[in-house]
Amino acid sequence: MGDAARVLVVDDDPGVRRAVARALALHGYRVEAAEGGAEALREIGRSSPDAVILDVAMPEMDGLEVCRRLRATGDRTPVLMLTARDTIADRVVGLDLGADDYLVKPFALDELLARLRALLRRSAPGEPGVLLRYEDLTLDVVAWQAARGGRALELTRTEFLLLELFLRHPRQVLTRESISLKVWGYEVGPVSNTVDVYVGYLRRKLEEESASRLIQTVRGVGYVLRSAERPRAA
Repeated sequence: MGDAARVLVVDDDPGVRRAVARALALHGYRVEAAEGGAEALREIGRSSPDAVILDVAMPEMDGLEVCRRLRATGDRTPVLMLTARDTIADRVVGLDLGADDYLVKPFALDELLARLRALLRRSAPGEPGVLLRYEDLTLDVVAWQAARGGRALELTRTEFLLLELFLRHPRQVLTRESISLKVWGYEVGPVSNTVDVYVGYLRRKLEEESASRLIQTVRGVGYVLRSAERPRAA
């Protein structure tokens, strides 16, 4: 795979840690491992991995706190969370703290590898010199900066890529399937609400300070970036 991507596996369960590390190594990745949150932060600062596979439930410092501290420093290393809990509330907390994707235990190795490949593809540098704009919304692909009405938006990697997709296709209805393929790199499945959760989270940031809604829902289909229609005067 050319220069092998470096992946940090963080899990306090030695069996899971060894199994995941061994599988990744067999698929050509360079793997480092950490058994706790504090060790993970030290390793990230030392080796700057290309991606982190991070267990949520760990003693002393859990994966959510690791992710929070990582993002607080401006580090955008892609983070794939491993969790035994699959509720909307649990996932939203992780997204709020900057996680890029979630995988529920127990998981299939093929799915772990597919999600990791998608994260690494999404972290590749964007097209140089591109400033995307729609109304008062701007996104600088190179500087990794987004703003609305001059107000800077603090976006996670996934939110940034989702917004980039909408800005590259303004006024075009995007199905949930096409969004998941282009942002995550795989279809999330008909019963998954992953796309809806991320769109809702992105909307929350875009609509701060009572800003108007720009990402509209197309019922039964997906979403579209366009201004809300204003009622006609009588």
